[in-house]
Amino acid sequence: MEHKRLISDGDKVQVYEIEGNAVKVFKDPHEPKSVVLYEALTHTRVEETGYARIPSLEEIKKVDGKWAVAYKFIKGKTLAELMKENPEKVDEYLSMMVDLQIEINSYRSAKVSRLKDYIKRSIEGLDVIDDVKKYELLTHLESMPKHVKLCHGDFTPDNIIISEDGAYVVDWLKAKQGNASADIAKTYLRFCLSHRTEYAEKYLKLYCAKTGTAVKYVQDWLPLVAAAQLKFRRPEERELLLTWIDIVDYN
Repeated sequence: MEHKRLISDGDKVQVYEIEGNAVKVFKDPHEPKSVVLYEALTHTRVEETGYARIPSLEEIKKVDGKWAVAYKFIKGKTLAELMKENPEKVDEYLSMMVDLQIEINSYRSAKVSRLKDYIKRSIEGLDVIDDVKKYELLTHLESMPKHVKLCHGDFTPDNIIISEDGAYVVDWLKAKQGNASADIAKTYLRFCLSHRTEYAEKYLKLYCAKTGTAVKYVQDWLPLVAAAQLKFRRPEERELLLTWIDIVDYN
């Protein structure tokens, strides 16, 4: 029998260490195969860009009758754990995060789904805002510059593992090709949703300083990534997200 060690327990998946692999097991025994295969395909396409800080995909299988995707296990601590253990080093860790994200955004993959298409579909599918607000958001989205940079889509300290070999980035399910500033806006949003607004502000300033990007350019993406996040219907996020989807001039 395989020895399983639980690494993390999320809403839809559990991750175990099993025989040298980190195995993401979908909790729902009826999880559509298309979801599982999409994750594996997206991860593989990111691997094919040549980006080195990503664990290799090893296999797709079933564990206890549930679909699972196995990746090479990376031994280390998440950046979230290190931030909690060493609060005096938070600025250093945030700077490291920015550098990693800039590195990711320097890669290209024509095979990864388009970020603007994803945001458009997410907005169109919302039932918590009216058609006027949808029109405003979609018009705003259309006006944003079209880029094809690799975007992680959920770049948070929990998805960065610091090992003896350096940093690795995991959980590429939401990877897209698009505008790097949208990717930064999503990280900013995730910090705020985790009640880390101070980290969010520092992160945004660091990114803009390192890349010469105007703060407003990143902020212009905030209503759009907030609207896309609403599709997950998380009650604890709803109020904050709804306050952010108004099209605002940040000047």
